[in-house]
Parts: sequence; C-alpha cells; structure tokens
Amino acid sequence: MKTANWDDNFIKKSVFMIYIGANDYMNFTKNNPNADASAQQAFVTSVTNKLKNDISLLYSSGASKFVIQTLAPLGCLPIIRQEYNTGMDQCYETLNNLAKQHNEKIGPMLNEMARTTPGFQFTVFDFYNVILRRTQRSFNYRFFVTNSSCCGVGSHNAYGCGLPNVHSKLCEYQRSYLFFDGRHNTEKAQESFGHLLFGADPNVIQPMNVRELVVYPVDEPMPDPNVIQPMNVRELVVYPVDEPMREVWVPTASATVQARDSRSSSHGYESY
Repeated sequence: MKTANWDDNFIKKSVFMIYIGANDYMNFTKNNPNADASAQQAFVTSVTNKLKNDISLLYSSGASKFVIQTLAPLGCLPIIRQEYNTGMDQCYETLNNLAKQHNEKIGPMLNEMARTTPGFQFTVFDFYNVILRRTQRSFNYRFFVTNSSCCGVGSHNAYGCGLPNVHSKLCEYQRSYLFFDGRHNTEKAQESFGHLLFGADPNVIQPMNVRELVVYPVDEPMPDPNVIQPMNVRELVVYPVDEPMREVWVPTASATVQARDSRSSSHGYESY
C-alpha cells in the first residue's frame, strides 16, 4: 500500500543494487563436479540471461538506476575452501573460473541495455577484484585473516555459525577478519566496500560511482563507454608514469580510512 506522499517517480529515481548468482554456481559445481567447459558455458549463459530478464522486469516496473556487483571469487570463500579441501593458501579455481565467465558477460549486457532501453542507467562494482586483492594482499587492507571465518567450525571455521546444535567458535576480534562466516564479510569489510561504492575511481566502479549515479539526471543517456576515462585529463597528465592505478575513495566527513597501493611508501591505511 502506498503512503499518502508516494510518487511513482520515486521508483525511477531510486537505485537498485543487485548481487545475485553465487548460490547458482556453488550448487551447479556441487551437483555437476565433472561438468566440461561447454556445460559450464551453457550454465553461465542461462544465469546471465535470467539476470537480464530480471533487470528488464524491474525496468518495466519503473526502475531506471542499477548498481550491479560482479560476483566475488567464489572459490576463495572460506566455506568453499573448507568443502573442497583446498588448504589455507589455495582457492577452488573451478568456481573462480565460473565467476569470471559470469562477470565477463555483465558489462556487454548492460551496455547493450543502455543503448536499446531509454533512460536505463547503470554502474558496475568490480567486487571480484576487490575481494581478490584483500585475499592476496591482506595486510595492505588491515585484514589479518582472509582464508578463514570469524564464526563457525571446521578447518576454515566456515560451517554452522549461528545454527542450533552447532558449537561454533567465535573469533576474539572480528575486525581482523575479512569473512564473518563461511560466505559473508565482516562489518569492517562491508564498511570499506560502502566507501568504494560511493566514492571510488573507475578502477573499482564504472562508469560512475553510486554518488554520481544517484544525482545523474533521470532519463539522461549513459556516457559513451568507448570514451570513458579512469580520470579526467588534468589528473591524467600529472599521474606518475608506470604508477599502478590505486583503489581509492573520495574521503567524506564519515570516511576514516583510505586504501593505499602496495608500492606506496605508506602501507595499509592512511587516516584522515
């Protein structure tokens, strides 16, 4: 039931954030352990087609602004490492490859929808590499445990957090962990992702961050993806030669930390 001051234009001005598909691929891998490349590709196509249909349904209901997260490296989730006995240093690459195939289809699919669907606006958050960087260079982001969960049982402490009749272990200091349970990130991790969503450069989210998407004029055509730049020309001219792009966000009154590149003289976080 609509409130008295509800306006259908609110739907068009709202931002719809979508992260979907992880369970589909985890169940597919479990049920089809010997699936060949063609079977995997066919399943990825079916999942991404369903995603496109669902986005189209939202659009037909009035939605116009979408934030799509790419899938995380699913093979690096603690529950997957535990179930497939990868050890502490390895991820389950079969699932990572499925996630990468899925993610590669997202950009072209959304660009096509923006070209053919009036008023359709989107941005894509590169969640895959955001998570992967934190598992590979954890200390740069002040996470000390990225291969196991804070809460659970098992080799990676990844099963049963909060379930009845499961005597799960809870870590002493959850802010040192990337994952709270076998599949979900800690509050500290989610806070950093929120900063990236709202203020990061196009190395992390493109073609615009969420703050820019919110104020982008409704029904305005999307920028041409062929001319999108990671920074404006003035910034590009002075950017150090051979310096890798950094994962950063624009600090706001609520921002307290900023991720730094591993080659920077200041490692980990810089406080504001």
